[in-house]
Amino acid sequence: MNPEPADDAALVAATLAGEDDAFAELVRRHKARVFSAASRFARDAHQVDDIAQDAFLRAFRNLAKFRGDAPFEHWLARITVSACYDFLRKERRIREQVSLDAYDFDLRDHGADAALAAGRARELVLHAMRQLSADEQLILTLAELEERPMREISELTGWSESNVKVRAFRARQSLKKILSLEP
Repeated sequence: MNPEPADDAALVAATLAGEDDAFAELVRRHKARVFSAASRFARDAHQVDDIAQDAFLRAFRNLAKFRGDAPFEHWLARITVSACYDFLRKERRIREQVSLDAYDFDLRDHGADAALAAGRARELVLHAMRQLSADEQLILTLAELEERPMREISELTGWSESNVKVRAFRARQSLKKILSLEP
């Protein structure tokens, strides 16, 4: 009979004691969530890999700071959000500006195929999201795409719940302005 698998706290303690296999088990247990979160912020598999690797590297380097007040999974989620946020800021600095003229389409063209129009709409929204600041991209991704509650976003970002609500409102306004949905 197989022994009970160690809980995350025991694996953290074992890692801090020098057992590399213990951290490998933590990565195995939590990699799906980290990769899932990273995929919301990156455009390709290489970027997702980079974000996830950065998150796990930060977790490993800061493992001694894990106090155990909250589950390891929550602590790691916060590190992952921070890694995603840093990725967005870095991408914003190095990203090429793509002109909307390159898309050359009209979503109101009623003769367009619905699937093609949906794909173009997605391109337009992604283009608009890339024009937002890293803070705005982060808050909209967590609130709108991942549909996380404001309280959880507050815990992940370290911002107060009222600050999260204000930032979400302002980010939505910025997105509307970019998409020219407001007069």
